[in-house]
Amino acid sequence: MSLWPAFNGLKKCLSDQIIGQMHLVECLLISLLSDGHLIVEGAPGLAKTKAIKTLAKFVEASFHRVQFTPDLLPSDITGTEIFRPQTSEFVFQKGPIFHNLILADEINRAPAKVQSALLEAMAERQVSVGSVSYQLPGLFMVMATQNPIEQEGTYPLPEAQLDRFLLHVKVDYPDIDAERKILSLIRAEDLNNTNVNATTTKEKTPEKPTNRRLPLKAIFAARKEVMQVFMSPAVETYCLELVNATRFADKYDAQLASLINFGVSPRATIALDRVARARAWLQQRDFVTPDDIQAMLPLVMRHRIGLNFTASAEGVTTDAVIEQLLNIVAAP
Repeated sequence: MSLWPAFNGLKKCLSDQIIGQMHLVECLLISLLSDGHLIVEGAPGLAKTKAIKTLAKFVEASFHRVQFTPDLLPSDITGTEIFRPQTSEFVFQKGPIFHNLILADEINRAPAKVQSALLEAMAERQVSVGSVSYQLPGLFMVMATQNPIEQEGTYPLPEAQLDRFLLHVKVDYPDIDAERKILSLIRAEDLNNTNVNATTTKEKTPEKPTNRRLPLKAIFAARKEVMQVFMSPAVETYCLELVNATRFADKYDAQLASLINFGVSPRATIALDRVARARAWLQQRDFVTPDDIQAMLPLVMRHRIGLNFTASAEGVTTDAVIEQLLNIVAAP
């Protein structure tokens, strides 16, 4: 746990900037430690963009935001080959996908071709242009956002792409105390910006980069420590039973079986194993508990379980089905 203080400091820096969204901050760190992508669902103005932008500020990583629109092309993300008359050759110009941290804003507004290009990058960690494949950086994380309020002009994400996301995070409005702190923070930032803009160009000094940026080698080393977190056979069996219950629900509960169309894939099992270890590590434990499994289960499964028409007709959500799963499968 030698790297835990550095990540705890990173968590504090993020929570000081992203007020009232501690759940999102923790999920960002868990995804970073688990080498996975996350999709965030929430209304506009809940600091989704600021969260990953602030993460890039305190980590030695490049950041780029891509606003997904219906007229977006795959080359707008991956890059394209440009003809150079001087050499009579085509040179590949890299797109924004080659940054370390990517914000795919309103991802469900992009057409299928763009989704396919992003799927290859997320799944294979490479981009193919013609007959040539280009490797993405070692640290590569996509945070996609969806607006649950406005659905006009959106394209539902295919199940194959949803399965590539490690976590599906839902963010809600902050409470009154948190929003009061947000107002104080924004006022201080506005006042600082006003003072900076009031100075002359000659008086301005170049902005110094923060000296608390977490190096990439620390992230990769922390991932190794996370994978060494102990999971007992009983907790591992509990994890497998929860996954198995989504596939063969009739063996566990008839009412549950009447709601599920298809269960989660083995990728969900791997994801649950990784994020449970990451959560335990962030809490400075070297072992996984059933609480870790239960806390991460909705985030891992809510975008992977397929509900049938009966569930839709009765207004049953995936979160309700997951809660039922936790009640049926006994914890060790």
